[in-house]
Amino acid sequence: MSNDTLSITDNRTGSTYEIPIENDTIKATDLRQIKVNDEDFGMMSYDPAFGNTASCKSKVTFIDGEKGILRYRGYPIEQLAEKSTFLEVSSLLLNGELPNKKELEAFSHDITHHTYLHENIKKIIDSFRYDAHPMGMLMGTVAALSTFYPEAKDIFDTENNELQIKRLIAKMPTIAGFSYRHIMGLPYIYPDNELSYAGNFLNMMFKMAEAKYVPNKVIEKAIDVLFILHADHEQNCSASAMRSVGSSQPDPYSAAAAGVGALYGPLHGGANEAVLEMLAEIGSKDRIPEFIERAKKGEFRLMGFGHRVYKAYDPRAKIIKDAAHEVFEETGKNPLLDIALELERIALEDDYFVKRKLYPNVDFYSGLIYQSMGLPTSMFTVLFAIARTPGWLAQWKEMLEDPETRIARPRQVYTGYDERDYVPMSKRK
Repeated sequence: MSNDTLSITDNRTGSTYEIPIENDTIKATDLRQIKVNDEDFGMMSYDPAFGNTASCKSKVTFIDGEKGILRYRGYPIEQLAEKSTFLEVSSLLLNGELPNKKELEAFSHDITHHTYLHENIKKIIDSFRYDAHPMGMLMGTVAALSTFYPEAKDIFDTENNELQIKRLIAKMPTIAGFSYRHIMGLPYIYPDNELSYAGNFLNMMFKMAEAKYVPNKVIEKAIDVLFILHADHEQNCSASAMRSVGSSQPDPYSAAAAGVGALYGPLHGGANEAVLEMLAEIGSKDRIPEFIERAKKGEFRLMGFGHRVYKAYDPRAKIIKDAAHEVFEETGKNPLLDIALELERIALEDDYFVKRKLYPNVDFYSGLIYQSMGLPTSMFTVLFAIARTPGWLAQWKEMLEDPETRIARPRQVYTGYDERDYVPMSKRK
């Protein structure tokens, strides 16, 4: 008997089965052989929300939630945030290796020179109400890009895919900037190819009457770091949506629109907005103990604490916390910062939170930075979507190249009625 197997005894029949183990996993389809009789469908695993089910094999991102580790292609997030740039990290995620100087220059050039939108796309953005949520505008516009680039449907043409990937990464900040200007009632600002990726985004958001927009270097760097921290996060809801929709082989714009839709939800992309609402509700440092006690009783939820994956301090949270202080030196301190710092201090000294491993996550401080930059809360998730785009595309690209990829089609455990006869309307109660 091989050591790389799992022995399962079915107590209903007394039969024993040997299930192969690979990478500390078993194939769910191997359970199908476990049957009570020949007409039985076979055993399935039941795992709501995929809490312990691997849906794919991936080389993109590694997370160890117990140790607070996050790595892109093997590189620690701390090193990338300190030493790299968002476009370099994007190239790393997509291609598996850090680019050399020539490769990075070529990649950056291509991204920079695909930032412009077809003029007709402005009409799509103009068609939204003045108070439309920018995430809804982003989702609709990204989906519409597939009609502007019909060749994108040829997803098994590698050269074509590379072009669409660069287009999508390049155009996301432009769509975001135009969406912001639309809801603010301001004229659109076109991309400036002389600026960095983050600097250009700030330009399209905030340029007014000046002839040349010059971004604040500290804020520009902070945006770039925040983009790096959000670039990928393994098989989260939106990455899974990108892969699931992508498995039916549509163009990448349609799949990315699904990713945007998943991120739109408050349980995924909207958490930092909820943190700000919580801090505003607390109102002052002297009220923190009251809210801590309410949280322990289940009457109040501490937003920005705890994570589905991390059972240690989120490595991204510390980096953002340090970046927040640098930003506040330029913008002035966010009045909610003192409440956040004191709330974190008290919670991390309280056995209730420590035992439950409820540490601050990436959302706890990011909203404070965005708010201090003058962004409305509705734009927070849009910035998340810009940052996550290369991660989505890396996951999509990897899925296409995986020979085991099939169209996603989860099973279900049917709990409804057995067969029953139709009742005519005259005989229904």
